[in-house]
Amino acid sequence: MVNVLVLDDDFFVGQIHARYVDEVPGFTALEPVRDLKTAREIIAEHDVDLLLVDYVLPEGTGVDLIRETDIDAIMLSAVTDPQVVRSSLRAGAMTYIVKPFAAEVLQNFLRRYARFLRYWEREKVGQADLERQLRNLHDAAAVGGTGASPAGSSTTTRILAALEEASGPMTALEVAEAVGASRATAQRHLAKLAEARTITVSLQYGSTGRPEHLYATR
Repeated sequence: MVNVLVLDDDFFVGQIHARYVDEVPGFTALEPVRDLKTAREIIAEHDVDLLLVDYVLPEGTGVDLIRETDIDAIMLSAVTDPQVVRSSLRAGAMTYIVKPFAAEVLQNFLRRYARFLRYWEREKVGQADLERQLRNLHDAAAVGGTGASPAGSSTTTRILAALEEASGPMTALEVAEAVGASRATAQRHLAKLAEARTITVSLQYGSTGRPEHLYATR
């Protein structure tokens, strides 16, 4: 089991990302934390195998934590400054995922990461095989896809048409009703489109405080 610590100063977002983690077999999320001090305490007291770290934090940045720990890490941030992305990767982050994102974007990377972990169980590595493993870790089509264009199916085409015709961003349920598909089917196609950066995803908080994804064409 891979123990994952989520660090995000937004309580609701941290809970969402932890739920995404728990939905992937072989991964379990510890209670999310909101600051570097608490994160350091959890790391000192528990076995943490993977960090999901936000960049902007109250008393520093996620890069600070990545640099001081010998733990695999993924940066999850709304910051799109190329220099921030570069500094995160240079500090040791395995990848940089721009928030907000659909669940499958993170979950597919976790599945690829699980396969990547198994590679290190062997006694020695070969150059060609190592390059293939590194390539697969960052290839979105390596898990849950065939490598085909995300707009290749009729359902996806209808979803794109519905989003283009809409007067504003749509929820997954609204998209499902517009194209005559189940909500689960719509969410699956929307996630692939979001991962391919064909559409945008944003978060909206309802009156109950529960966040909801909104989808729109770019």
